[in-house]
Amino acid sequence: MFIQTESTPNPATLKFLPGRVVMGEGAVADFASREAAARSPLARALFETPEVSRVFFGADFISVTKAEGEWKHLKPAILGAIMEHFTRGLPLIEGGAEEPEPVTDEDSEIVAQIRDLIETRVRPAVAQDGGDIIFKGFDEKSGVVFLHMRGSCAGCPSSTMTLRNGIENMLRHYVPEVSGVEAV
Repeated sequence: MFIQTESTPNPATLKFLPGRVVMGEGAVADFASREAAARSPLARALFETPEVSRVFFGADFISVTKAEGEWKHLKPAILGAIMEHFTRGLPLIEGGAEEPEPVTDEDSEIVAQIRDLIETRVRPAVAQDGGDIIFKGFDEKSGVVFLHMRGSCAGCPSSTMTLRNGIENMLRHYVPEVSGVEAV
């Protein structure tokens, strides 16, 4: 098994590509702590490396965030855990994956447009950098869109710029009712 690695805009996060489906299209899982990893044998194994502070599973990648240490020292243990997991055929998640909230008939037309833009334009682009962004709400009075950042996006030094210069500008262009974007 050959596992590729890619850097991300977050220097504390490295993206691991095992060359196979991890979660599948549209499904993700975010483990912000060792305790949160209880439902995933692979996340538990990755947290056995003491410097690991966050694990994120995307469609075909695994993002690992370190609290300290150098990647050249951490990569062998992480690569070994990923390889062992997949070669042993263990389940990735015990109990199912997190799913984004579906668009409902109760959503306003504006919210439906925002959700569609997030799903079709933002999430795929952010996944290339090892992260994910989830729509959390829209305040129609103030025009503010609330987003939750996960994976390499959580705690990334450039996340504010991504929100303001990328996502906010794009949403304001397509949905004039949007006045701003905030992370939650």
